[in-house]
Amino acid sequence: MQKETRPMTAADYRIESTQPIAGRFWPAQGSRQFAVSDRALAVSIAAKSFSGSSEIRVVHVPTGEVVFRKPADRPMASDEP
Repeated sequence: MQKETRPMTAADYRIESTQPIAGRFWPAQGSRQFAVSDRALAVSIAAKSFSGSSEIRVVHVPTGEVVFRKPADRPMASDEP
């Protein structure tokens, strides 16, 4: 039995946020979204990126399903009373 395949497009997955995204591996510094053809690559880039006070999501473009969410950064609690 052969597995049915379909051609991948450049926009199968979208990394997105409502705030500009930054990070060492983020290819479009300051942008709010980036299209990637590979799910594992999209999740890896999103996990290693940050976006101030907004979550980062990886969306499967054909279905609209959110396949990964990284919560917004929370401020660190102060040790002072």
